[in-house]
Amino acid sequence: MEKKSASYVYLRLCKQVAIPLGSLIRLKDIAHVLAEPQIEHKLLDIVMDRPECSDGNLIVIDMLQVIAKIKELFPDVQVEIIGEAHVLVEMIAEKKKPSVILFIAVWLLLFFGAALTIMNFHADVSMPAVQIRIVEMITGEKDEHPYLFQAAYSIGIGLGMIVFFNHLFKKKWNEEPTPLEVEMYLYQENLNQYVIAEEFKKQREAERNSKGNTS
Repeated sequence: MEKKSASYVYLRLCKQVAIPLGSLIRLKDIAHVLAEPQIEHKLLDIVMDRPECSDGNLIVIDMLQVIAKIKELFPDVQVEIIGEAHVLVEMIAEKKKPSVILFIAVWLLLFFGAALTIMNFHADVSMPAVQIRIVEMITGEKDEHPYLFQAAYSIGIGLGMIVFFNHLFKKKWNEEPTPLEVEMYLYQENLNQYVIAEEFKKQREAERNSKGNTS
């Protein structure tokens, strides 16, 4: 009699997912699963966690937790892990309608803040004197108020920023990420690593406390 071969489940956790607040966290929400058709839909519906308000809006699920849940339902399957060892789940509350007044206030704050930054920089490097000297070198005449040159220079700053950031409103010139997008990505990666480390630290402390209470 031939021995029945074990079924294989190929599992790849997502790095970060967002789930509506109050929802159950199922395997299909946090991972990509490849298995035999007769068990795949059951695997996808496995409940990994039932978040409560006390858990906060960020929850870390480790690969070992996922494997343990799968083994409870299908003890004979062989789980093959691909990619990430944990997933960061963000519980998202229902989005509120953005405030127009707040948007205008933030826009004005950023606009005048950027304008003052540029003006202060120009004052530090004596840009007006430099511009007067450049106009004098080009035209041969000294002009204390080279408005035409300054207007062209101002337009050039704006165009340079558009080219540098590769972005104009929602329009991008190519698929290359902008410097701001790269910095935001690195910031998010560092933030995720910090959150995951803190969550694991809390879990270890909770386990030590529970062991201390039982002993």
